[in-house]
Amino acid sequence: MKIIAPSWNSDRHLIDSIGDIEDNPIKISTRENSLEHYRFTETDVNSGIFTAEIILTGFSHDADGDGEFDTTPRTMGSGPTNGFLQIDRDSAVTISFEFADGVVLTNSVPVNWNLGTVQFTEDLFLSSDTIIIRVFDLDMNLNPEAIDSIPLHVFSDSNVAGITVDALETNESSSSFVATVSLSHTLPSSGNRLYSLPGDEIFAKYDDHTLPKPYSISDNLEIETSAKIDSSVRPIERLQTSPVVFSDSFGSPIQSFSSNSQLQIVGTVTNDQVFTQKFVYLFQVKDDSNSVESISWIQGELSSNQSLDVSQSWTPKKSGTYHIETFVWDSLNIPVAVSPSVSTQIAVK
Repeated sequence: MKIIAPSWNSDRHLIDSIGDIEDNPIKISTRENSLEHYRFTETDVNSGIFTAEIILTGFSHDADGDGEFDTTPRTMGSGPTNGFLQIDRDSAVTISFEFADGVVLTNSVPVNWNLGTVQFTEDLFLSSDTIIIRVFDLDMNLNPEAIDSIPLHVFSDSNVAGITVDALETNESSSSFVATVSLSHTLPSSGNRLYSLPGDEIFAKYDDHTLPKPYSISDNLEIETSAKIDSSVRPIERLQTSPVVFSDSFGSPIQSFSSNSQLQIVGTVTNDQVFTQKFVYLFQVKDDSNSVESISWIQGELSSNQSLDVSQSWTPKKSGTYHIETFVWDSLNIPVAVSPSVSTQIAVK
């Protein structure tokens, strides 16, 4: 708080004070509480500018939802920096200074709760990255002379239980909070480590228990954000496939093909990565006019260094040349190739 009052610079060689005498008091008040005769001191000799500060202590309230009050309401202090003032939500702080006989200067500032925000520093992270989460919530600067914290729930598609980490205030009164999380596709979630696979979406959220109107004091709101996780390995290199082979219904290899005879198209997919990879293996059969005769797929998941044979049955209805194409994607919803496509040509008699 600052009062510019050159006429109260009574001694040009000393740091003067105002407000703490009976005749010309300074009062700092809310609708419910007040500090009387609060002392302001000059910023420098002969400046005529007087300053002071107080800490607003709020009212008894559970600000983080853990079932315990996080505030210590109190009104005390005489100035210029030792004041504490209890205040309710949607109130105001008013300073009044009896500048001269019958002349009172006043100024007020409203005090409100605010809606917090949470966000990842990037929309897309690689699995080797350190995840940084930022929270900005003016109301959670509970003590402007200490580092405050906010508990965050961080989870992924592959680990919905997730972890709880503390977002720490960047300095004593910044109201800006930061949490860091590492990712692992081999180790379970623990501490600040989150189990997540490439292709996952990750989420961070917290409950805001200090909401502005029209919310009530007892309301809370879930504040959430998300980002995507990708592997540092290029998508097209994540799985290995080989040309398809053909067998009869008993699994015996066949080299010649006849119309109206059922055969098995067999493909092999291998995961050489150190992480588990989801996949959709798609078979497509085209005739010599490039018309699709058959399309089918198998969906699954490969652990690290696992290899799997996948097969689909197909019965050619007529003789001719057919092109067997295989595609390996990470999903059907947003198909991203995780292995090069493979094409094989056969002749059916």
